[in-house]
Amino acid sequence: MRGCGAGLVWLLVSLAWLSPALGGEEEDGEAVVEEQEERDVPSDELGEEDGVLVLHEHNFARALSEHQLLLVEFYAPWCGHCQRLAPAFAQAAAALRNESGLARLGKVDATAQGALANEFGITSYPTLKLFRDGNRTHPLAYTGRMDAEGIVRWMRRRAGPSATLLQDAATAAAFVGSQDLVVVGFFKDLGSEAAQAFYEVAGEVVDVSFGVAEAAELFQAYGLSADTICLFKKVRGWRAGGGAVPVPSRPSPHRPLLRQFDEGRTDFPVDPARGLDAAELTRLLRIHSLELVMEFTNETSDRIFSAKIPHHMLLFLNKSAAAQLALRDGFRAAAGTFRGEVLFVVVDVTGYGADVLPFFGLTPADAPTLRLVKMENNRKYRMDQDVFSDTAIRTFIQAVLDGKVKPHLLSAEPPEDWDTQPVKVLVGKTFEQVAFDETKNVFVKFYAPWCSHCQAMAAAWEELGERYKDHEDIVIAKLDATANELENITINGFPTLHYFPAGPGRKMVEYKSARDVETFSKFLENGGTLPEEPPAVPKTPENSTGTEEPSPLGTAETRDEL
Repeated sequence: MRGCGAGLVWLLVSLAWLSPALGGEEEDGEAVVEEQEERDVPSDELGEEDGVLVLHEHNFARALSEHQLLLVEFYAPWCGHCQRLAPAFAQAAAALRNESGLARLGKVDATAQGALANEFGITSYPTLKLFRDGNRTHPLAYTGRMDAEGIVRWMRRRAGPSATLLQDAATAAAFVGSQDLVVVGFFKDLGSEAAQAFYEVAGEVVDVSFGVAEAAELFQAYGLSADTICLFKKVRGWRAGGGAVPVPSRPSPHRPLLRQFDEGRTDFPVDPARGLDAAELTRLLRIHSLELVMEFTNETSDRIFSAKIPHHMLLFLNKSAAAQLALRDGFRAAAGTFRGEVLFVVVDVTGYGADVLPFFGLTPADAPTLRLVKMENNRKYRMDQDVFSDTAIRTFIQAVLDGKVKPHLLSAEPPEDWDTQPVKVLVGKTFEQVAFDETKNVFVKFYAPWCSHCQAMAAAWEELGERYKDHEDIVIAKLDATANELENITINGFPTLHYFPAGPGRKMVEYKSARDVETFSKFLENGGTLPEEPPAVPKTPENSTGTEEPSPLGTAETRDEL
């Protein structure tokens, strides 16, 4: 919760409030493939490493023919995400092998197996694809979590039926009561398009159990007369781990009519004219499977971010202080009004939530306090003065949604010597006056202190500063984007390089080429563009592809390592 950075802060704890996704762009070198072709042709024997099949172009077909379900990781040895995934991938391989011989995991070094990488369109690392029944032409993209449990759940769902057939009232009652959260699709015809869409959703939402029913007695038992999807959720009040009793959401013309039940059931009727939209049903199930108010914990973080609710309203409190715990009542009372649009989350500043505090510029002493986050760009909003009544919270949220509240932007204090060095040190408070100085051409590196790619190019940036320190009209600068925020510029990955040319207007050019001093200089000398040249063959993929790590602000494309 993408390169240095899905998505620390909300990042350090849940890479999703920051959305760092696994994967990475790369360019395959033809020389590696040519060298392989000159070697002796390997056999089609299937070797293993830590229970994972080691695949190459000579044994790939055999692996497909021998295994009904084969999940293949395409990786690069130098990719940091791949290295971190390896233990979980091996653990999942062992678990699946112990359960059944149907599902196996394999891996392909895509930097050495150029033919396979090209065949399956591999453009980022790691990429996981599922091959079923030997079908080589239409592999299924992996959509689960990148941990052992997530991989195992995803594969189990594909190895067996995605939904359990419920044939009578006793079976249905037992299924509904078996877990805290279950989904049952009631269809008059299980061969209908709507039922098939339901099975598709059941195959993707692997952390929830799905049942399906078509018997007339079950329609009658659950008070239904037409095709309907029912979400059954055990109702609970406030408890030590957080959570709240569901309450009805406000109606919206953009959502299907939902019928709420006190016992924790929500119905999603199938529109006879429009049918069942799998993506919309997935979204609704993600939203309504959550408690009305969530507590941010290690166990809930994945669910919080996978729901993809566009705004998060956060109550920071100290759970050891009884007076602060009481503030949850007003918080919960406001939550039902915005269900599906704003997710209400309680963050314990002395517990699991402590690590996210720097992202908001907070310390434990600032609790209790409220913040609203717009997830699209991680803009943060705060009240002029915290008021914890449900009325005040509703009014504040509606004002933000209506665009009447400006975001609260973090800024570090400028160092005393910020402009005395060859590379100027900018902060939020000084950025505007420097970057948009009409007499200067300003080249800015937006970085994160923990970003390995930023660290790798630091020397080149300092050298660039030295080279241009005596140029009156050129400024080389840097800004720590984890400690400073800008109103009209969103940084999605690290490092990000922007050029602000001299002259009137607030122009900005993103630099996307090689990160070395000579190319930087050509860019500057050419007025913020690069001359047309044929692309050079990269020597080291991880340093030559413009790789960037996802920011804690989290909307960058997937990159090769965190």
